[in-house]
Amino acid sequence: MKYVVIIPDGAADEPIEQFGGKTVFEAAEIPNIDHLSKTGRLGLVQTVPDKMSPGSDVAMMSLLGYDPKRYYTGRAPLEAVAMNIQLEPTDWVFRCNLVTIADNKMADHSAGHISSPEGAKIIEDLNKNFGTDKIKFYPGVSYRHLCVIKGTEFDVYTEPPHDIIGQSAEKNLPRGKHADILTDLMAKSKQLLAEHEINKIRRDLGENAVSSIWLWGQGKKASMDSFHSRFGLRGTTITAVDLVRGISKLIGFDLIQVEGATGFADTNYNGKAQAAIDALEKYDLVFVHIEGPDEAGHAGNAELKKLAVERIDKYVVGPVYKALQKYDGWRMLVMPDHPTPCKGQAHTGGPVPFVMAGTGLDPLLGNPFSENFAAQSGLKIEKGYELMEYFIKR
Repeated sequence: MKYVVIIPDGAADEPIEQFGGKTVFEAAEIPNIDHLSKTGRLGLVQTVPDKMSPGSDVAMMSLLGYDPKRYYTGRAPLEAVAMNIQLEPTDWVFRCNLVTIADNKMADHSAGHISSPEGAKIIEDLNKNFGTDKIKFYPGVSYRHLCVIKGTEFDVYTEPPHDIIGQSAEKNLPRGKHADILTDLMAKSKQLLAEHEINKIRRDLGENAVSSIWLWGQGKKASMDSFHSRFGLRGTTITAVDLVRGISKLIGFDLIQVEGATGFADTNYNGKAQAAIDALEKYDLVFVHIEGPDEAGHAGNAELKKLAVERIDKYVVGPVYKALQKYDGWRMLVMPDHPTPCKGQAHTGGPVPFVMAGTGLDPLLGNPFSENFAAQSGLKIEKGYELMEYFIKR
């Protein structure tokens, strides 16, 4: 058996007025996903457990077959694994976004999707000015970076910047035990970045400047059981996002890098599809993650989100589905990890639609793919981490 999982991140949505009350999935031209839905099993799955934050970290862990309530230690520790940062058991690691705050409101969680070289230079300067033997910043991709703090036992609550777009930054600052360390670093970063050379250039070009760092997603060193030991399959992941890379490494998946994979709507869809097709020769399960719909949701751009979903259908789902036909046994699962409604521009924790098709999976209702038809199917998996076993072993 060959298994493929394709994740259009954050693609689930609510009815959108500009689409005549349709969701993105309903408005988009997705003939390949619709074909899978009509010939396979369509349902709903709750990837975010009650009382847990609806982040991609929690949702992604669920859909890969791992109970977040057992394995989750925070988002930043997962990204630290992807970045090969060695953590001590007592270290705390925080996600360090480069953000744009305007009129004391969170205007942009990504500082205009700042480039990786620009981000790396800013992180270098943060280390020069604020780094110590106990505090160190690590450069990541674009606006996504990390900060490791030693020698302090935190008990804080932090807000993801992408979930507070348009809200007061001051009212959403970290709070709790030793939160002052974080807010002090964030305040100092504002002073450093106010006249930073990169910001001068970005302003001249009409791009969003980096006004501050934003620390969140904290946690300690993570560990997870291997996927092979639990399911008996060898897997690989194709993604441009460190969070997904980190979870994949922790469960023993190999990583495949694709040139031109950006984590945005302009990613190399064809390259991801070809990498997946090639990987099927070697691996039992291929996990393909595409971030574009989620970023469009955070931007409140329904047209861009629809375009990203259509590109995933045409350039990823279609070619990979065709390639699977040469194998005697195969299954494909397509689903978002969580909703990112364009109206709210933030993740929500509701159930998401999924479709699985292939060997041994008879059609359920024969409807096209949508949140509405998934809800009507009667197939709902309440514990998201049970979906993988259903997909592989049913």
